[in-house]
Amino acid sequence: MKNILILFCGGTLVMEENKVGALTTPAKDKAIMNLLKIEPKLGKIANIKLHYVDNIDSSNIEPEHWNKMTQIIADNYNKYDGFVITHGTDTMAYTSSALSFTLQNLGKPVVLTGAQIPGKEIETDARRNLINAVRVAAEDVAGVFLVFDEEIILGSRVSKVSESRLDAFETINDSLFGEIRIDLRFCDNHPRRHNKKLKIKTGFEPNIAIINLVPGTPTETIDNLLNTGIKGLVLNGYGSGNISYKYLAIIKKAKKLNIPVIVTTQCLEGATLMEMYDVGKRALDMGAIQAYDMSLESTTTKLMWVLDKTKKVLEIKKMMHTNCAGEIMIESSKSDLSKHVI
Repeated sequence: MKNILILFCGGTLVMEENKVGALTTPAKDKAIMNLLKIEPKLGKIANIKLHYVDNIDSSNIEPEHWNKMTQIIADNYNKYDGFVITHGTDTMAYTSSALSFTLQNLGKPVVLTGAQIPGKEIETDARRNLINAVRVAAEDVAGVFLVFDEEIILGSRVSKVSESRLDAFETINDSLFGEIRIDLRFCDNHPRRHNKKLKIKTGFEPNIAIINLVPGTPTETIDNLLNTGIKGLVLNGYGSGNISYKYLAIIKKAKKLNIPVIVTTQCLEGATLMEMYDVGKRALDMGAIQAYDMSLESTTTKLMWVLDKTKKVLEIKKMMHTNCAGEIMIESSKSDLSKHVI
């Protein structure tokens, strides 16, 4: 039987209603007890131990938590066969992306899960998700994953797409890593366990800004941001990564200030293909870095992670375009572009 360590972070699955009916995390000991009560028979699947990280609503997650989780996994790596992280759903995709970058050469499964309905409720999805997360953590797979409802998603390709559906997450620009049916089914040629040495690369520069462009967004708004000391800027553009000509001056100024500007797309599906339209091509020529097919969660956490390692824009561009954990596929994005070129 496999040995599995659960990293406890709080979240909806242990929450209770307060006096005014709002969900909140109870005191530490009560929260842990709520988790253990969700399925007392987990010991039939694996030998379970629990490690307390924090007891919070995941809206309060900070990069320091990602560093802490990484270190806990590294410290216990040789003692356990797999890891499960119980986590609130709101920022779970950010955490799964962040851990995909900090846990390099990962030879075991690290599985995040949570719930849309508290575990104390009769209609909860917590029991099913927790059981399946432990099942996946005991399998012959390697990497960071999110297990929720019927889906097993690569950690660097996750986005939360619904605040209320039980299948709240989707894989972005990729196929599912696996499915939960009456058995567990994984994609062909999936990464398996290995004994290579784990490399941890913690550290995030959180001082970045993300602007979701809408028609009419004043250039002064973004220009003022550049004067606040931010270390990186993400522009969430239209379609294939298009941004208005009026923002070219912003990119030019950011370049002078050594602030990388990453351009992603507001489309949930697809990639930035900024060479396709003149509005995108000019931004590229001015120095913008396109995100290609990365999710917003991977783009932002990767930028924070990269900025902790270097402040040189050319090195940042190279690292942003280097596939670390399945988060980016530049060649497939370029092949999509070629379909539009006669």
